[in-house]
Amino acid sequence: MADAFYVLIFYVFGYRRKVVKENLLNAFPEKSITEIKSIEKKFYQFLASLFIEVIKMKRISKKELSKRVVFKNADLVEAYLQNKESVILCSAHFGNYEWVCMAIGLTFSGKHYPIYKPLSSDAFDNWFLDMRSRFGNQMVSMRQTLRAIQASKNEATLFTFGSDQAPSKEDSTYWTTFLNQESSIQLGVEKIAKKTNRPVFYLKINTVKRGYYEVDCVPICLNPAETAAFEITELHTHFLEDMIKDAPAYWLWSHRRWKYKRPPKRVEAVSEDQSMMDATV
Repeated sequence: MADAFYVLIFYVFGYRRKVVKENLLNAFPEKSITEIKSIEKKFYQFLASLFIEVIKMKRISKKELSKRVVFKNADLVEAYLQNKESVILCSAHFGNYEWVCMAIGLTFSGKHYPIYKPLSSDAFDNWFLDMRSRFGNQMVSMRQTLRAIQASKNEATLFTFGSDQAPSKEDSTYWTTFLNQESSIQLGVEKIAKKTNRPVFYLKINTVKRGYYEVDCVPICLNPAETAAFEITELHTHFLEDMIKDAPAYWLWSHRRWKYKRPPKRVEAVSEDQSMMDATV
């Protein structure tokens, strides 16, 4: 089914091929056109499989999901939960992030709160919420994050953030270089981590083969309160960048990640007297 769907979205309908090609060319200017085309095809093959796997979320059993999504170093996270401490998990639109999110609810003892951005279509949003909420996950919309953290402050919890989600134009206040481009980055992970001093782990997803994934729980910041401004943001942003460079076909290149551009820096007006003084100096 995935092979047939690949032919449809790549050759017949050309689903977002212009967006994908532009993103790849901008992200990897050092690669040849042949290399870019190879990544593009592998991405669409994976996207086709991902689409079928998302449909399977509705009926997949706990046993089947546990076989297909295996965690490494889960004990590092579980140690905090057993000590009645909460943890922040960073994820991204990489590999089958949907299955990984579902499997977290089966793997760890603490309550799991995945943070999500509601879809514009209520019908699709409700459909995804129903599937994502299986196996113990308690979905929280982005704007309700602080309320959910406050309500669960006396419990050992896991809050999972999609760290590659681009902020809105109005919320684009921090910019850094990501995949060779100026990119606005969500600051939610850092703000909450520093405020609560919860350790931050990155979920490094490796596609073993079609339909099978290995997730390494990598600690990237265990004492957030002691970090400098934007240090955590840079850590999780460039951790993902390294993941993408190692296996570029498994990131969601069809996402319009760079639709907002960094505004030009404001140049303050200088008085005539000040200009003359500067010239004299």
